[in-house]
Amino acid sequence: MPGTRAVGAVTGPGGGKQPLCPSRLILEHVTSRWGVLVLTALLERSYRFSELRREVGGVSEKMLAQTLQTLERDGFVHRDAKPVIPPRVDYSLTPLGSEAAERVSALARWTERQVDAVQAARGAYDEARP
Repeated sequence: MPGTRAVGAVTGPGGGKQPLCPSRLILEHVTSRWGVLVLTALLERSYRFSELRREVGGVSEKMLAQTLQTLERDGFVHRDAKPVIPPRVDYSLTPLGSEAAERVSALARWTERQVDAVQAARGAYDEARP
């Protein structure tokens, strides 16, 4: 219906629909491939960098460092650097990060449960195409 808003639609100035809306960039950070995996891993506990890299799997050091820095800048991740030798840095979620991680984790779990349905839909789509 014209003029109605879908339940759960992004609200606020521009409703998240403007190309330069700040919420778009935040959403991109939280839902990026590595952002989702880092946030869901940190839901379990805090990790050192190398532990987190093993836990996430497949991420390069550079990408993990960039992802953690972005999530830290956005207020989702806390970086705790201890002044010891060798240096020790632990990463954990902030309260804001915990809330975001719970939400993306729910989406990730839903996605895992729907793999068969999506693959069946893809197969049907591909068979119907000339």
